[in-house]
Amino acid sequence: MENMAGLTRGLLTAARVASATDSDADAHDYGSLVWEMAEEGNGETALRCGSRLLESADALERKVGCDLVGNAASGHEALRSEAATALMALSEVETEAGVLVSLVCGLGWTRDPRAVPVLVACAGHELAELRCQVASQLAFVSSGLPDGPDVRALIRLTRDEDADVRDWAAFTLGFQREQDTTAIREALWRCTTDESGEVRHEGARGLARRHDPRSVPLIARLLGSDDRTRSFTLDAAAILGVPELLPALDTCEPGTPESDGAVAACDPARRARMEDDAWSVVMELERLCSGIGAALSSPRYESVHSMRVTHRETVGTGYDVAALLARAGGDPARAAELVAAEIPGPEGTDRRRLDHGPAPGDGHGDQDHPRRLPPADALEQARTGRSQGTGPNPPAAM
Repeated sequence: MENMAGLTRGLLTAARVASATDSDADAHDYGSLVWEMAEEGNGETALRCGSRLLESADALERKVGCDLVGNAASGHEALRSEAATALMALSEVETEAGVLVSLVCGLGWTRDPRAVPVLVACAGHELAELRCQVASQLAFVSSGLPDGPDVRALIRLTRDEDADVRDWAAFTLGFQREQDTTAIREALWRCTTDESGEVRHEGARGLARRHDPRSVPLIARLLGSDDRTRSFTLDAAAILGVPELLPALDTCEPGTPESDGAVAACDPARRARMEDDAWSVVMELERLCSGIGAALSSPRYESVHSMRVTHRETVGTGYDVAALLARAGGDPARAAELVAAEIPGPEGTDRRRLDHGPAPGDGHGDQDHPRRLPPADALEQARTGRSQGTGPNPPAAM
């Protein structure tokens, strides 16, 4: 208990220094302390200390409490429901905008759908920083409804007066969310004519993920531009998978996984060969292991190059076809043998994976949520460009 009190005092001192100096270095120091405390005792220390601070009469202490509770939830799934309950209780009485920024960030880390009404209410706040935080965290807190209040809030935020808010809303709606409705498409289409170049880019990529033909010339132009987020554009091109993009792809740097994957998806011959080889793997696996339930899946919001071979023993994961075939030297029969070799034997023991780990977003771990960062680091990544694969880090909470 004494150690917990000491940690809390040190954290509050760091928070006050960071607030007074407005220095990135001091904010980083504070964020590092929050991180360290969130790792103490499997997150229980941060959750308990943070929950007590949520009851403080001091706004800065409540803000620190939100940061602690949110980080505890981010790193420890078992604590998320309790953390969300504590933060939602504070939201009913909290009026300080600075505290609400940390509160919304913390609720995003809980991934609790009960938080949707809180985030939607904050989407109309006068502080742009708070609306920006809402736009980023609605990637991870969802009603699950294609026309839910969260989706409608994101659509409204794509028309926000602040360009950064519109940018985050367009990214979340277009690239992080997987709903597809006429209202979402029209919102993204409107983004393609925004005065902000970044918002225009997010609108085009969001439409491409939904295979909207209006996005083809837009993506072609983006591929020819010097865009710091080109990797996202290459992902969008691979999802579209149309030969009209091949001339634009020829201008991109060859030899990278992103550019090679986009070309393979857009080249009709290579795409057909990939599909044939993938099906051959499934057929050969069924021959080797009768009744294993081998199947092929190609998610709508991913490139055809992201097809996965699955079977009954893989549960929520699978084998990325491109990686598996590369491991097998392009031979579908050999690829099937690699998969068969990993099917548990009679003793029920798993053999070592031969191709690679689980694909992102397949249900293993928290790969589809940004790695939580000390606030200054999150701010720096937000300024310099979004990180590949997992989407943007949320705007800084401090």
